[in-house]
Amino acid sequence: MSQCVTLRTFTGLLLLISSLLALPVQAELSVTRGSQAAAVAPESNATPEWIYTVRPGEHFAEIADALLSKGIPAIRLLEHNGIDNPATVSSGDNLRIPLAWLQRQPNPARVNSVTGAVQLISGRDGTKRPLASDSLIRVGDEIRSQAGTATIELADGSVVRISPHSRLAFNRLTQYGKSGMVDTRLRLNQGEIETQVKPVIDGGSRFEIETPSAVAAVRGTMFTVRTAPGMTNLRVTEGEVSFGPPGQTRRIPAGYSASVSTAGVGRMNIRRLPLAPEINPLPQQLKQLPAQLSWTPNGANTHRVDIFDADSGRWINSSKVSGSDFDINLLDNGRYEIHLAAVDNRGIAGMPGVMSFEVDLQARNAALEQPEPGATVNDDMPEFRWQLRGENEVARVEIAEDEDFGNTIATSEWAPDESALPSRPLTPGQYYWRVVTEAGGNSVATSETRPLIVNGTLPPVRIISVNYIDSQVRVFWQKVDTATDYHLQLSEEPGFNNIIKEATLSDTTAALRLIPGRRYFVRLKALSDGPLESRWGPGRELFLE
Repeated sequence: MSQCVTLRTFTGLLLLISSLLALPVQAELSVTRGSQAAAVAPESNATPEWIYTVRPGEHFAEIADALLSKGIPAIRLLEHNGIDNPATVSSGDNLRIPLAWLQRQPNPARVNSVTGAVQLISGRDGTKRPLASDSLIRVGDEIRSQAGTATIELADGSVVRISPHSRLAFNRLTQYGKSGMVDTRLRLNQGEIETQVKPVIDGGSRFEIETPSAVAAVRGTMFTVRTAPGMTNLRVTEGEVSFGPPGQTRRIPAGYSASVSTAGVGRMNIRRLPLAPEINPLPQQLKQLPAQLSWTPNGANTHRVDIFDADSGRWINSSKVSGSDFDINLLDNGRYEIHLAAVDNRGIAGMPGVMSFEVDLQARNAALEQPEPGATVNDDMPEFRWQLRGENEVARVEIAEDEDFGNTIATSEWAPDESALPSRPLTPGQYYWRVVTEAGGNSVATSETRPLIVNGTLPPVRIISVNYIDSQVRVFWQKVDTATDYHLQLSEEPGFNNIIKEATLSDTTAALRLIPGRRYFVRLKALSDGPLESRWGPGRELFLE
């Protein structure tokens, strides 16, 4: 009998010790406890508190003013901590502050980057508009991605990456005064998000994602949540996540995945994630693309490759590939990070292998081929040819009326081609052309400049207005793009058989002094440096009373 009692007592002690070890420490008593620790112990009736450590030089009055909401007087905080004299509060002391007493203010999230078609639905009035970089996301807003992706940064620096075909609602974005604590609650109605949550030092912060079948509460971790009709899946790659149906969550550590049925039927399915692939070395700086990423075969039929901009976090590309290699291509100059993971038979990516690299492509001057320098062409849409001399370059031809290209009148589209037509027909005249090459988005090179003459007849010059001021007449005419000068003739009869004055002008206006009471006639034609014919424009009668 005594042995049975002893055994029961020992068993009870083991259960008590186990339950005590399962309880979170005092710093974990926060608003996250209900969801994060529900599988371990029932929620306590204790008021959630935040422990604030007084810093050197701080006084109690300024602490209370900075942290407490308007309806909470400082004396209540003194009473709550059993302090009679606020002057006794000194550096290093801990103040227990109920979370309900802290100032609260909305703190919007910010869009770091957007790729492709993503829509923002306002929680205030339901209006829809394309999501743009640097946009603010406020409480109640929803992001819907079609074929695009978006990277969102929360107030505390946590990052949320939204996959294509996803719907994410922002139910709460709250900051507790100047404490630095945040309360973030999101709802993933469809699709997949990947998060990188800042580690929480203070016990009151909360980050929670709800789906139609489960809730995930975290305190500093990297994880992915994917929800679809019938199932919600979790993948944890760093830290720990409390996951499961509301009130039935379990702690899922890094290296594991978990699945919950939307119908609430059956137990939570927890599995170990596939190990990170062993990636073969890649040059730290890529001078040309494509470059091959390869890894040691590990038995997986499919791998997922994600490429991120290392500076902005922008999701550049996500691909599923078979085999053990992937071509890195179509990237601008910059720093990138690749995440490579094996995909299991449920379609869940495993632990990622991570590799950083930089793309540094340099454009080179193109070698011009046709037309030859100073060539004369009869076609108003001549073909331009050149030879690219760099890697991964795009190019376009530029055509101007002046050698300095102060007035570019035609170009071609950017393309990796070595020939192009101008964007519009060229009127007869002299031009200058060159080819500009670009590589990596920010490296640009310019070829030599060549002159070109387009044969034909310069268009006639038309007088557009005449102004009379006292004994002076000012004549205005249309500009001819390819003209260098204009030839003006003044006559007393419309046939211009008797020219009484003529001049060469570079402007499109001229002042003439005329004898009152006589009739005059004026006309102009365009001139050019090349061997181009020109025609006189129609004459205009002038009469000064």
